[in-house]
Amino acid sequence: MNNNPSVRNLGEIKLIKFIEELILKKTGKALIRDDSFFFSLKSKKLEDNLVLNSDMLVSTTDVPPHMNFCQIGWKSVLMNLSDLIVKGVKPQGIVISLGLPRELKKDNFCDMVTGMIECSLKFKVDYIGGDINETKELIINPTVFGFRNPSKIIYRKGIRSNDILAINNKFGLTGVGFDILLKRKGDIKNFSNYKRSLQSVLEPNISEREAFLLSEKNLATSSIDSSDGLAKSLLDLMASNPQCGFEIAFDDNLIDFESVKFSKEFNVQLENLIFNGGEEFIHLFTIKPEDFSKAQEIIQANGGNLFRIGLVIPEENIYTLKKNKRTELNFHGFEHFN
Repeated sequence: MNNNPSVRNLGEIKLIKFIEELILKKTGKALIRDDSFFFSLKSKKLEDNLVLNSDMLVSTTDVPPHMNFCQIGWKSVLMNLSDLIVKGVKPQGIVISLGLPRELKKDNFCDMVTGMIECSLKFKVDYIGGDINETKELIINPTVFGFRNPSKIIYRKGIRSNDILAINNKFGLTGVGFDILLKRKGDIKNFSNYKRSLQSVLEPNISEREAFLLSEKNLATSSIDSSDGLAKSLLDLMASNPQCGFEIAFDDNLIDFESVKFSKEFNVQLENLIFNGGEEFIHLFTIKPEDFSKAQEIIQANGGNLFRIGLVIPEENIYTLKKNKRTELNFHGFEHFN
């Protein structure tokens, strides 16, 4: 008897049953079967906006070598939560549609669903349902939602010249991690000096407190989640704020030390690791100069981080400042179909 059959030998009904059993085991809550999914609004204020995000994970573009199925499930949920959190919105519910290849094994399927449930649990998000279909490759399409007063949402648009650009974590780790996983074939155990970089790709995580505090105190003029590389995030902010650009200080506030070490050891351009890494899930904020010290003090008092990395300038361009030398940035980050 085969204890680990492919999903084509199980069928949709059994797969849904596995999901129900895993959710009940992990959360103690029974998944309600119906034509639609339901979420109580009893505790919500009438003036709050419904805020949603749907970000698809596709195996050929989003799953690097050495990522296991539990990690795949975790990442698929996390990358959606991050886009809500950076807006200052607490994610509350999630619906996940799955496209499964016929040869996917039952154990891998269960590991993947376990990863999705565990990520939802960590961030106190209700996994309330979804859909299953057959596809040529693995596709996970979550839709996450939350509620927030529109006056507290941190939009992309709102930047002003001379605003301070800040981040809640340093860049470079995913640049190193992807370089190792995609370009340097072999046993990742040979890169034991770069465990944090590998973990940043295979087991990504995010911090909530910075965005929530800045939102509650109305201290940020804009925000964006960096998932396609820092360069792409800066360009996206510029697209929402015409006649604005950035001057970035290329220093220790921006750069994680592990990427500096990797750059020197393997002769890899440090700027590429920092600006083109991708999938960092680091949150960028712009803050009025007169509010920055207050914002940093509040965040640090609550166990968070806020690093000043640059300024908004009245020019549609991006420059790096390194050893008092100003250089135009020519990196563009990741873009699908390009």
